[in-house]
Amino acid sequence: VQLQASGGGLVQAGGSLRLSCAAAGRTLTTYAVAWFRQVPGKEREFVSAISWSGSRTYYSQSVKGRFTITRDNAKNTVYLQMNSLKPEDTAVYYCAASRIYTETDYYRDTEYAYWGQGTLVTVSS
Repeated sequence: VQLQASGGGLVQAGGSLRLSCAAAGRTLTTYAVAWFRQVPGKEREFVSAISWSGSRTYYSQSVKGRFTITRDNAKNTVYLQMNSLKPEDTAVYYCAASRIYTETDYYRDTEYAYWGQGTLVTVSS
């Protein structure tokens, strides 16, 4: 599965962005998809994930209530709507896909087999 992340950019604190993760080469419909983010010099951090059906979603405490993950399997795309952005949300955001079988595995970057190239989100104060 080839993943393409897009939608990053520069936004002021309090603003919104919507990231997209589009798949090519294979359908995403049987894969869980997650977003992770990374700041240079820091470890990659889980942000959000969605089950293959879209019936279950997961969020880190730092983004819960501000970010929403959805998927459109007809378009082979997963979205991350980011509202009320804060400067600490600044990072490169990566989407990842895999078949996930346990709840705890949604949060682990090592469980994801396919990764997109990342899109930079910069939130200015």
